[in-house]
Amino acid sequence: MAEKFQPLSVSKLADSYDAVIIGSGGTGLSAAIQAHELGLKVAVFEKEAELGGNTNRASSGMNAAETNVQLQHGVIDNVADFYHETYKDGGRLNDKDMLGYFVYHTAPAIDWLADHGIKLDDITVTGGMSKKRTHRPASMAPIGGFLVKSLLDVVAKEGIPVFNKTKVTSLVRDDEGRIDGVKVNANGLIKTIGAKAVILATGGFGASKEYIERFRPDLKDYKTTNQPGATGDGLKLAENVGAELMQMNLVQVHPTVQQDHPHVYLIGEAVRGEGAILVNAQGKRFVNELNTRKIVSNSITALPEHSAYLIFDQGIRDRAKAIEFYDKTGLVVHGDTIEDLAKKLKMDPDTLTQTVATWNKAVEGHNDAEFGRTTGMDRGITKPGFFAIHIAPAIHYTMGGIHITPKTQVLDGNGDVIKGLFAAGEVAGGLHGNNRVGGNSIAETVVFGRQAGQQVTLYVRKQK
Repeated sequence: MAEKFQPLSVSKLADSYDAVIIGSGGTGLSAAIQAHELGLKVAVFEKEAELGGNTNRASSGMNAAETNVQLQHGVIDNVADFYHETYKDGGRLNDKDMLGYFVYHTAPAIDWLADHGIKLDDITVTGGMSKKRTHRPASMAPIGGFLVKSLLDVVAKEGIPVFNKTKVTSLVRDDEGRIDGVKVNANGLIKTIGAKAVILATGGFGASKEYIERFRPDLKDYKTTNQPGATGDGLKLAENVGAELMQMNLVQVHPTVQQDHPHVYLIGEAVRGEGAILVNAQGKRFVNELNTRKIVSNSITALPEHSAYLIFDQGIRDRAKAIEFYDKTGLVVHGDTIEDLAKKLKMDPDTLTQTVATWNKAVEGHNDAEFGRTTGMDRGITKPGFFAIHIAPAIHYTMGGIHITPKTQVLDGNGDVIKGLFAAGEVAGGLHGNNRVGGNSIAETVVFGRQAGQQVTLYVRKQK
């Protein structure tokens, strides 16, 4: 995603920094920019060759409430509604203090990105939200690659050092138990680097067989949408210095993932947000497509085939640009008419035609009598051509992780702060409860990435 940005050679590694940031996804890059702009000497370490981590794979957008962008689109929103909906969608297991900090800092995060030339001027909706809160670029490009590339442009302009193929193997503590450095293996070079503080921004453990088997053995045979580096390294580093892990059994299975190819492709929620429906092998709807991910995933798993089809038309396709990529990759079935599409999917054409006609009527009257859907109903499935993507649930996101405060400070098992250690993004637990809402993870990377950058700055200033 970010070919143009050149990470530094390991020969440029300094002996010490004010703050070391581990991980180069949205969280790590936001933290690095924020801390650097507040006067800290920082460096970003990424173990993979490619920068951006799982953020590269995010497709829908970035949730925020009470933004000027929403008002420009005629959407009147309320931060309190955003809080209550996210709390309910998380099974009321969200850390309330973290959630409160999060929702109130989403609009400033949109502004902060815009101040850096990163504009998210279009909006859509995802499951579990009553309003269009999901901000994305006006081009409707998938948010992840756009955000990583844009943040790396800022990093390049500000001269922030980023090293790839640099794996942090352990955290270093001083005599008083404060974290004051890291040991790295930088492309074969083993080195200890001093740091007044360390930020863990290493992402989740969705691609870790070991952690999945330890905490969710029932999911061990599931495929994952995660990049191969999402193996919970930050959790190991934190556990080794006494950090507490929380809610590790809470793993999100994403409902719409194309798995018929060797490579697994997440089909973003924006496709449903713009109007797509889900049908079973017979061509019938079976769920409110924009219910929470947990409910939609469970409904698909309960079908005899454990899979379903997303059905959409050219009008929806025009509003969800990621479909062009899915099509190029060979994931999309085409039909000139609904009947034609049904035949290609080996469904009864009359059934699928009837399902789509009933849905179009529901959209017209804005009343889905069958499943009670109320969002993602701006357009029916009427404009030729007609398309389908075969999907099934896969491991997507890990809600559990390191126990932190809303200030991103890492806690040990007694609830005491481990001095000098901060964590933000998917590596941290607590924000999302038992179900992460689509669009909230990108918002989390920027909101808590910035918070980590600010809190580390306060901590380092005190040290000085």
